[in-house]
Amino acid sequence: MFAQGRKAPARRDLPKGVKEPPRPPQAQKAGPTLEPIVAFYICFAAHALAAIFSPIQDCDEVFQYWDPTHYLNHGYGLQSWEYSPEYAIRSWAYASIHAAIIFLARLTPFVTSKTAEFYSLRLVFAFVCAVCESRFFAILSRAMNPRIGMIFLLITTTSTGMFHASVAYLPSTFAMYTTLLGFTAFMDWKGGLRTAQGIMWFGIGGILGWPFASALVFPFVFEELLMAAMTKEGLDGFHRLLDGTVRSLIMLGVQFAVDVFFYRKIACVPWNIVYYNVFSGSGRGPDIFGTEPWYFYALNLTLNFNVWFLLALASLPLVFLQHFGRKQAVSRLSFLRAVIFTTPLYLWLGMFTLQPHKEERFMYPAYPAVVLNASIALHIILGFVGSPGQKSLVSFISPRIRFFAVTITALLVIDLSLLRTAGLVTGYTAPLHVYTPLRNENLAVPGDTVCLGKEWYRFPSSYHLPVGVKAKFIKSAFSGLLPGEFSQANTGFGFYPGAWLIPPGMNDENREDVGKYTDVAHCTFMIDSQFPDSSPSPLEPNYINDSSNWEVIKCSPFLDPARTGIVGRTLWVPDSPLIPDKFRRKWGEYFWTPSPFKRPSAPPYPDWSVEETKPLPYRPFRPKYFVTLGLRNMNWDEWIELDNRYPEYHARKAERIASRGERCCRTHPDAYDGAVELVEELCSYLPQRYPSLYKKTDVGMDNLWSGESFNIVERPLKEDPMQMAARMTQDDLAIMFEKPDGQYYLLAGAILLAGFWRLEDKYMMPLSEIHTSGDVPQYKEKLEKGMMNFFRRIKPEAPMLRNNYFVQVDDDLAWSQSIGSEDSEGFTWDTAEKDKAIQHHHFRSERQSLRRLPRSGGVVFTIRTYFHPMTEICREPYVPGRMASAVRSWADDVSKYRGRARFGDVLLEYLDKKHEEQLANGLEPDKEDEHHSYPY
Repeated sequence: MFAQGRKAPARRDLPKGVKEPPRPPQAQKAGPTLEPIVAFYICFAAHALAAIFSPIQDCDEVFQYWDPTHYLNHGYGLQSWEYSPEYAIRSWAYASIHAAIIFLARLTPFVTSKTAEFYSLRLVFAFVCAVCESRFFAILSRAMNPRIGMIFLLITTTSTGMFHASVAYLPSTFAMYTTLLGFTAFMDWKGGLRTAQGIMWFGIGGILGWPFASALVFPFVFEELLMAAMTKEGLDGFHRLLDGTVRSLIMLGVQFAVDVFFYRKIACVPWNIVYYNVFSGSGRGPDIFGTEPWYFYALNLTLNFNVWFLLALASLPLVFLQHFGRKQAVSRLSFLRAVIFTTPLYLWLGMFTLQPHKEERFMYPAYPAVVLNASIALHIILGFVGSPGQKSLVSFISPRIRFFAVTITALLVIDLSLLRTAGLVTGYTAPLHVYTPLRNENLAVPGDTVCLGKEWYRFPSSYHLPVGVKAKFIKSAFSGLLPGEFSQANTGFGFYPGAWLIPPGMNDENREDVGKYTDVAHCTFMIDSQFPDSSPSPLEPNYINDSSNWEVIKCSPFLDPARTGIVGRTLWVPDSPLIPDKFRRKWGEYFWTPSPFKRPSAPPYPDWSVEETKPLPYRPFRPKYFVTLGLRNMNWDEWIELDNRYPEYHARKAERIASRGERCCRTHPDAYDGAVELVEELCSYLPQRYPSLYKKTDVGMDNLWSGESFNIVERPLKEDPMQMAARMTQDDLAIMFEKPDGQYYLLAGAILLAGFWRLEDKYMMPLSEIHTSGDVPQYKEKLEKGMMNFFRRIKPEAPMLRNNYFVQVDDDLAWSQSIGSEDSEGFTWDTAEKDKAIQHHHFRSERQSLRRLPRSGGVVFTIRTYFHPMTEICREPYVPGRMASAVRSWADDVSKYRGRARFGDVLLEYLDKKHEEQLANGLEPDKEDEHHSYPY
């Protein structure tokens, strides 16, 4: 058969002599693909999760971008030296774009708070990133290979690096978006070369984002020049390069105009950045902020991309191997283009590895190159595994086995990425959560200050503080330059005077300015951190445990690298008995290694007398009740408190030991050594602290008041060691021990005067179940994580105290008969008689000490109960009014737990009456702080 036809016309959208490469069968096979809109939804879902959960990685993000934007939106914020007009190395054009986005978001009914503004902008970042990725995915799938596109989509949505980079408010993240668009433009030859568009995108990334990001365009400019030389169409190539340059210069002009408007001076921010970082000379530049070793980027990229980064490094050698060794095309692109697209990653790594100052965010512009290179490398490997040569060893392996091995490897890599991401979210997001209570009604008001000390660089921006509440800095061991505040001068200064008025104390050498600090006395709230291995210092005291000046409102767990193993620091490791302990925490913490710590000798209690020394007046209620652990440091002299009610407590304990025995005092065999250690500690401490009551002997000690002698050397002991310890103090005692599952169990106790709970019910229970079985309010939500972390971290040399209080409507110190018989089941406040007369109301206060025994590792509770008629303590100034306020502030679950429905009406009526009487007698409410400090 003969057919007439004509020659197909040459394509005019490519330079003469430049053709799309032939499509060999391997490269032309259609792989799995998705519609770009589906890819967008997948990317946006992944980045939206990052917008909600990702921690802020860098303090520069807060003080150089979030807070300046806050200034544009709200008129105040923290100002770094880079925004001083003297230096002008941050662009107001970049901040203005984001401030405009937040302004528009505030017009919607969904954004009604500053925190919502923060997350709405993050969601916009997620949207923009997803748009850029889905656009690149579509072109990548069409121009190179659908399989490469699918691998790209898989990596970009599951890798940890993209998780935190995609929604960071940083110029390097903005440059990452423009890198994606630049790659897309240079890769898309359909309809003609898009060199000008590609140069424009890299130019915008370097101008509005980070100047150094423009270097990523060099391989593509080289390609354009090489192509012009090969095709002898240099004029067209020059026109495309000029077009892209002019577009970039137009953007530079717009940015220049915006910055001149704000700074009120000529300022070319991209040049200022380059000049400071490259040409500013000694004493300035990036290295004054500290440097990292040369392998810093390789290490961090491996952590954030794991195997994908290693594949990305192998991409260029694999391209050469595929082209010259197997004589096959890598993809639909030519060999030269494949080399050009894999080159930017090596260029970027080499350029920044040579620099002294290294930050993880400096790699963000090249993250698309990491993902692209890894996708190309894996595509080549899959091609080799799927279609090995006849003489290859791989050809002897069953295709099913090959497919299974590749699938398992890919799933393992994805799992490692997701575990790394989960580790970041669970270990480092505390700063985003700790401000939450400040947004509760009436807690923080305009004019309040939130002070940041040693951890100032971890905490988020002014967007997380209520309106009118400002962040301040207090002096810590840090001695560099802290941010100041944008000027709030208004009258006669025009628009945004804080942008052009020169702030005091700024410098570009990281020299400390004492004017950036505020006095602790001016702080309304304090943000602080506490790690078990950190020691307080004069500049960094332990504010968390300073309960006389501060009340703990919220604690959030934060990963402690000093006490976490390398696997636990790298990945999220589930708290499962199937996971070896060494992967969760440093080896030795579950299996206690005896500590050499010795308790300091206790001085005698001044003028202590079993007849005259009165109980300490603990009144541990505040005007507003919060569910917190309420821990504070304990002085060793205060471990055991005895007073003139000792004979009464001693007799009541002896009676209950005789009548109830093991139901009140019991020691598990696994805890026996710990209980003996406690007895030994008491026999050492009590004669030192109370020499008129106790005398040290060769075998233990003697009670000089009761005539009892305690022999703690003989074996076996004559009685249970916890029972023996109970006779020595007014406190109830309990010891918790950690088991291999990581839980602390109540394995030894002498609970004789608890009032509302029984040892027999809690014996051998883990810590969490002890509290949940007792319906402790908000335990799971607010207390469990903090309590578990505390028990794991408490050290023998760092004892702690806490106080709480209850109301009891009968006079039995040992057991509150009003809620039912101690031998009954199902006792609750519901069985108590309602509205008993105030004469039956008693104030029950507990002082609890917690310390770890150095030899056995057990955590000892001492629970000292103070018990007084309500009518007695209400004679004290301020007590009725303060207690009435506290009781009224109990939430519903707290009220139910404490039985308020059975006594609240009578109690509050009485408290209000006594408070009014005190006011009538001249009580001055504003001077209450002069008469007492917590917990008295």
